[in-house]
Amino acid sequence: MRELRPLVHLLLPLCVHWIAEEMTVSVLVDVTTNALCPGHKTCPQAIYINGIQQTVVGIFKMIVLPLLGQLADEHGRKPLLLITVSTTIVPFTLLAINQSKASIYAYYVLRTISYIISQGSIFCISVAYAADVIDDDKRAAAFSWITGLFSASHVLGNILARFLPEDYIFAVSIALLIFVPIYMSLFLTETVRPTRKPDQHIPCLNKAFKIVQERYYSMKHAAHVVTSSSTLKRISLVSFFYELGMSGISSVLLYYLKSVFGFNKNQLSEILMMVGVGSIFSQMLVLPLLNPLVGEKLILCAGLLASIAYGLLYGLAWAPWVPYLSASFGVIYILVKPSTYAVISKASNSADQGKAQGFIAGVQSIASLLSPLAMSPLTTWFLSSNAPFNCKGFSIIFASISMVISLCCAWTLKLDVPTNKNVEDTREDIETPLLS
Repeated sequence: MRELRPLVHLLLPLCVHWIAEEMTVSVLVDVTTNALCPGHKTCPQAIYINGIQQTVVGIFKMIVLPLLGQLADEHGRKPLLLITVSTTIVPFTLLAINQSKASIYAYYVLRTISYIISQGSIFCISVAYAADVIDDDKRAAAFSWITGLFSASHVLGNILARFLPEDYIFAVSIALLIFVPIYMSLFLTETVRPTRKPDQHIPCLNKAFKIVQERYYSMKHAAHVVTSSSTLKRISLVSFFYELGMSGISSVLLYYLKSVFGFNKNQLSEILMMVGVGSIFSQMLVLPLLNPLVGEKLILCAGLLASIAYGLLYGLAWAPWVPYLSASFGVIYILVKPSTYAVISKASNSADQGKAQGFIAGVQSIASLLSPLAMSPLTTWFLSSNAPFNCKGFSIIFASISMVISLCCAWTLKLDVPTNKNVEDTREDIETPLLS
């Protein structure tokens, strides 16, 4: 707890932000289904729109996530966090005003832009912020607390969604979302000193060209940071295949449960709460205790094994109680994220934390854009009456194969710690054009 004191003004607003976002997740399934497919339990349009949204977000996140990580290293964590946490306010405000079919389409457009800027980047910048103020040997515990608070926020958000009337959910969410950037602007302390460059009097065209050139060399350096480390290359593969499977499952899961078992807002909130409650315990208590004893690699492999069981049980669910059993594996698979952050942080030099986290988050975004291309049509096909055989969860079983590949990559992971001297020399060589 003493180590986490410098993170109080970061974690408090992030928790509020995550609560505000999560409390809308289960109700959005009902809102979109009622608007796009009134009177129907299954809504192919909603599944396809979610798939299109995830694909578009993944395409742009490949560029935006590494870019935001680099900007956070160069211009500070605070301004980037303020931008990313503010993007959700407008889409939810639109749904609070009107939930017609046209408003739903407009919401998806605005929410897609919001996801491009904020999805993944908030975590990356927050992890880089924590790495600035936490010692190397305490970072795994700090990252587990960040992801643990993320899970706790999801539980609180789902509790609010479970008991608040649907008419008030978006209004409460908007109020919390507005509070977050105000609190951060007043209390969050910057950990990076922005570098000033003497280019104020350069013509606009030359300045634009120089900015593009700087971005190119900085992204080239971020790629070099990852590709020059065997650990970072391997964890990139682990992250890619894990995200490919898990994002595919997440994109269709709630609509699958609503279609197959007729789950409503309350039952969906209960399942999401089950995942959250167990993961709080595992991330905040179990991981900090186990990590010094068994290391990040074993925890990562255990989390990936649990994610495979999670996907298979959902895909083979034969009764309404099986999804609840599957959700219980969230206690273990949720450890994949903090252990991945710890591996990346340990394998990166202190000056390249944002770049490494952002680059690998960009790799994850490639996976998240590819998964809906298969999951959306496959899920719709097997939920329809034209399915080749009776297995409504076949797409989820198919996505679990990707997590099996991720587990194989993690098993061969070797944890290397970079030497500061070599990393600094490489950094100077690659960024010479930036300094000239």
